[in-house]
Amino acid sequence: MSSRDHVLLGVNVDHAATLRQARYRGRHASARAEPSPTAFAGEALTGGADGITVHLREDRRHIQDEDVRAIAALPGVRLNFEMACAPAVLAFARALRPAAACLVPESREEVTTEGGLDVAGQPGRVGDTVRALTEVGVEVSLFIDPDERQVEAAHASGAPVIELHTGAFAEAWGTPAADAELLRLRRACERAHALGLTVNAGHGINYENVGTVMTLPWLHELNIGHAIVSRALMTGARTAVSEMKALLRRR
Repeated sequence: MSSRDHVLLGVNVDHAATLRQARYRGRHASARAEPSPTAFAGEALTGGADGITVHLREDRRHIQDEDVRAIAALPGVRLNFEMACAPAVLAFARALRPAAACLVPESREEVTTEGGLDVAGQPGRVGDTVRALTEVGVEVSLFIDPDERQVEAAHASGAPVIELHTGAFAEAWGTPAADAELLRLRRACERAHALGLTVNAGHGINYENVGTVMTLPWLHELNIGHAIVSRALMTGARTAVSEMKALLRRR
């Protein structure tokens, strides 16, 4: 349900930095520090990625400021900058001016982002951040659970794009509960489209469940990280990305 014959693929390279930080925390700028998230991003682009996603967390647990700047400087890259609604990170984003920014929740206790942003519960804070980014030319998306209340709050915020959190579906994959989660996602896609929002999706999508995700209507882009980085350990980044890209072709 799109004029495009395929859904775009954004590759999240955070976990290339996670692996580097496991050995080089505090020494990430060393010439010996590996793997390089920037080099991984370059390989992903060569493999066919339509964009690169990074999450600059407030605690800098994986991606570092220098990584973001280096990736943003790659020729032809479309950078999607994941961020919390935090003043310091907002200032960084406004100075960087990436092509897109996705507002996400953030917790020190989580290993990776768990759950969508509660847009309905904090409309002022989210709306202010959306406006601050929009006024410097950044396209803003909101990472939300597939809930109609959150979809409508996202629309009210002024953000033109949502990214549906597919984590609950991914966790339920292979069980009867997956059907109910897929239905929630489908209804959210339909409601978002009716409101004129662009629909992206991400979290927990892998080479096995992506075919089912692709049955959702009105998808514009999928953002996938862990599965691609994991496969790249065996195949290399170019192959891992090209294999996923092939799965995003509409049947």
